[in-house]
Amino acid sequence: MAASVRIGDRSLAQQLARAERARKLKAVLLTAPLLLFLLLTFIGPIGALLTKSFVDTELAEALPNVTRAIQRWDGRDLPDEATFAALIDDVRAARAAGTLAPAATRLNYDVSGFRTLLFSTGRALPERLETTAREVLTGIDPKWGEIETWGAIKRASGPTTSLFLLAALDLKQTADGRLAGAPREEAIFVQVLGRTFAIATAVTVLCLVLGYPLAYVLATLPARTANVLLVFVLLPFWTSLLVRTSAWVVLLQREGVLNSALLQAGLIEAPLEMLYRRAAVYTAMTHVLLPFMVLPLYAVMRTIPPVHVRAALSLGARPSTAFWRVYAPQTLPGVGAGVLMVFIQALGYYITPALVGGPDDQMLSYFVAFYASKTINWGMAAALSLALLAATVALYYVYDRLVGIDRIRMG
Repeated sequence: MAASVRIGDRSLAQQLARAERARKLKAVLLTAPLLLFLLLTFIGPIGALLTKSFVDTELAEALPNVTRAIQRWDGRDLPDEATFAALIDDVRAARAAGTLAPAATRLNYDVSGFRTLLFSTGRALPERLETTAREVLTGIDPKWGEIETWGAIKRASGPTTSLFLLAALDLKQTADGRLAGAPREEAIFVQVLGRTFAIATAVTVLCLVLGYPLAYVLATLPARTANVLLVFVLLPFWTSLLVRTSAWVVLLQREGVLNSALLQAGLIEAPLEMLYRRAAVYTAMTHVLLPFMVLPLYAVMRTIPPVHVRAALSLGARPSTAFWRVYAPQTLPGVGAGVLMVFIQALGYYITPALVGGPDDQMLSYFVAFYASKTINWGMAAALSLALLAATVALYYVYDRLVGIDRIRMG
């Protein structure tokens, strides 16, 4: 009897296990098309772009001999004669094949003027060398006698490079492999990253200060009234971001609506400079991102039973004490979700600061767009994007750790 019971239990367990596997397989098959779509249209393209921040094969493809020969160079003195000769052979072959331009552009990212140097050298090379390759090249241009010129070639010899990632941190690598700070006139990206975090933090705080009481009012009103007011909160989602930002340009410019109203009211004698200021960036970004703070807060506040606060009041707590000690702690999940959503989105803003902000108000995404669309420097655009992505992932990790610690304490 006992054996039959054990056999029956084992059979039931196997059936349950098969049913669980079938359920998981069904879930995977249902989500597979969406995962494939995300992989092909989102994750794949982004991953391909980010690899350009450290993959470097352009120079090796155009000038293969010199990139191989320069690998044995220690960066302390000028390369040997064989490396000079390899460069001459590669430049001649690249000019004949029409592949010198990508190599020149890549080297120009590292040392300004390298493109001109490479093309002028290609035009001036004699058909036959009467002297050594080193003397020919230094005779064409003295820069071929400088260590830093050859250091740029070595740094671009591939197949990987640290040039763009270091430049995103205002660093550069010398010819002998040491790290050095970028020149003062070029060291801007750490400052821009700090500015990006500062603007995102200020916008997040403004959204929280404005969104918390608004969500509280919506959560405490009758459902019918709250639903009507919630439509006005959701209304910005139905309007293009560009249109909303352009509306702020119309409102804040010198001849705009706000200045005209103040002049007609006699409150000011001359138009105020409100556009292309940091305050304009804060105002426009807060207006756009406020719903992302209100909705998580509202969703959490609607689930908090009103009897909790009434119980605290009945036990003698003051209204302020009941709010901060009983109600506010229960809204922390909504606060955390809203802060995370607003802050992460604010980090990547481009259109709004570009339209209503000044030169000192541009965020990191502006420079990503600049390198991607203006200078076509995909490596630098990818490196800055990777820095922004790393900051976002780090922020999410810290948030997840804090939420996990709070859950453990509450448990």
